Amino acid sequence: KRDFVISSDEKTSIQARVRRHETMAAAPRRDMRVEFEYKRGGALQYLAAWDVHRAKVFGRCEPSTGIEPFSRLVDQVMTTEPYASARRVFWVVDNGSSHRGSAACERLSERWPNAQLVQLPVHASWLNQVE
Repeated sequence: KRDFVISSDEKTSIQARVRRHETMAAAPRRDMRVEFEYKRGGALQYLAAWDVHRAKVFGRCEPSTGIEPFSRLVDQVMTTEPYASARRVFWVVDNGSSHRGSAACERLSERWPNAQLVQLPVHASWLNQVE
């Protein structure tokens, strides 16, 4: 009961858009009106962590991907209960550069001794439930 499985991944290059005018609600004899023009807000990266047993999702938007954004996601999850006091928390990840190899495993276990990185084989991202 004190072990958890977190499935984690990144969705890159999400276009951040803001509509130029507010959406107008429907009224009697008038349909809802949605502005089609928008302002560009650049591209964002969405990082998600999914607790596969508790059906709880954690997420954050970052301007870029990499070691630091992934570390912030891990911190966001691991500082909350029940993960902070869990016996073990298994982090299932793909082969993204921010969490690949033994250096990533060491980085995670140094900061969070109860966390263990589980790296999926190449071309097996379909095993990662957050996908």
